[in-house]
Amino acid sequence: MKGLALKKGERFIEETSSLCPECLKRIPALIFEKENKVHIRKLCEKHGVFEDIYWADYELYLRAKKFARDGKGVSNAIPVQKLCPENCGICSRHKSHTALANIVVTNRCDLQCFYCFFYAKAMGYVYEPDLKTIEKMLRALRAMRPVPAKAVQLTGGEPCLREDLIEIIKLAKKLGFDHVQLNTNGIRLALDEELAVKVRKAGVNTVYLSFDGLSPKTNPKNYWEIPLAMENCRKAGLGIVLVPTVVKTINDSEVGNILKFGLKHMDIVRGVNYQPVSLVGKLTKAEVKKYRITIPEVIEKLCETGIVEKEDFYPVPTPYALSRFVEALTKEPQYYLTSHFACGMATYIFKGKDSKFVPLPRFVDVEGLLEYLEERAEELEKGKSKVLVALKVLFKLRSFIDRKAQPKGLDFAKMLFKAMVKHDYKSLGEIHHKALFVGMMHFMDLYNYDIARVQRCCIHYAQPDGKIVPFCAFNVIPEWYRDKIQKKFSMSIKAWERKKKRKLAQDFYKRDVEKLKKLVDYKSFYDVSKIGG
Repeated sequence: MKGLALKKGERFIEETSSLCPECLKRIPALIFEKENKVHIRKLCEKHGVFEDIYWADYELYLRAKKFARDGKGVSNAIPVQKLCPENCGICSRHKSHTALANIVVTNRCDLQCFYCFFYAKAMGYVYEPDLKTIEKMLRALRAMRPVPAKAVQLTGGEPCLREDLIEIIKLAKKLGFDHVQLNTNGIRLALDEELAVKVRKAGVNTVYLSFDGLSPKTNPKNYWEIPLAMENCRKAGLGIVLVPTVVKTINDSEVGNILKFGLKHMDIVRGVNYQPVSLVGKLTKAEVKKYRITIPEVIEKLCETGIVEKEDFYPVPTPYALSRFVEALTKEPQYYLTSHFACGMATYIFKGKDSKFVPLPRFVDVEGLLEYLEERAEELEKGKSKVLVALKVLFKLRSFIDRKAQPKGLDFAKMLFKAMVKHDYKSLGEIHHKALFVGMMHFMDLYNYDIARVQRCCIHYAQPDGKIVPFCAFNVIPEWYRDKIQKKFSMSIKAWERKKKRKLAQDFYKRDVEKLKKLVDYKSFYDVSKIGG
């Protein structure tokens, strides 16, 4: 098509499909390289041509693409009725099972961030499914085949506003979820010393904590409360993943310091998961260009610390060979992280007994190991003795590890073999407790929408009507999914206030900065000057 034709200096990568940001019509799109950056261009017959940056590093894009793998999808999916993404439920066209499920337990929040449109006051109604409905949603996730969902995140709004949060957590554990994650701004965890203990005892494994920077300017949401929330989690033995939403010109200068902060608090921080901003809502071309930041740019900021390099990062589908090997060994369906290779990148940083930080690829031949595991998986699939293959792997594993470069006090080969043989949550958890996970997941918006990515999404939302919807359909097209379904299962604010006999505004948090300053030495707490490569 004329509007999609390559121009001088552009190199073709592939064709795909997208959505028009104006009318949501499914339209053709082109992914191409220009000036060593990957772009997406799409054409709507009614609204014209749209173009946006897709990945800001063509060479890294090609390297990540080598690890692309498609999963087996969901065997009990709903039948295809419409073109993707109009038929999410999940349909049989989807190529990945649920790796992490989300359940929105409320759209109420104790904060009123100006950039957030997903809370009760802004929406005009309260969405808060009861326990019976939540159980239905959890059961739908556990009923997925061949791999039932094992990890669930309770999200919102602010989940900690639910008076029955503990019952919800216990219900998830009762129904067989190995991993329960609490997505929170941390305000309630900071103010209530017992809450962290209660949610930990109920079954929460990880707090997914919003954390946008190390200053009140870059992190106005919870800068003042973070120290108290983290200390309460530390006392409760409750691990934390820091979740910075990265916005160019707003807090991208903090990317490296956030990593250092995570490393400083490795005793309780299990990971840092950066989220390059998803530009939802109507924006001008100038605004999109101003705020857009992609995965390679976040990695570039991380490399400035001297702690990591570009080569330390691998795309989400990288562990495919490991899952395939374990599945061939056990004859049981395994978790496959088969999201689109452009969705996310990650690495692990280990701390030795000498306090030196070492990224995993510095002492593990990642690609050599994965190739070897693929070969052993093929042997098992062809009927070779699993005892012989397992022994062969045991003796070979150490050859992929550089002992001199390995962090002092770490026996990674032993940990990895144990995780492969036992393939249980506890064994995998041992690796996570020895390292800091550093990842990034770039959720899409209507400006960079790629339907090929949606079809491979492995982060899904359960809905009250029993359907399960990929993240970038649920949140990016709210009029089709999130808002449409939640409004149907909601009540008016006035009705909620009558039922609860209190005003919605009573939950809004009123910060007393001067009081907080007396409780915390903020300068010392946020100081990362001694953390380096």
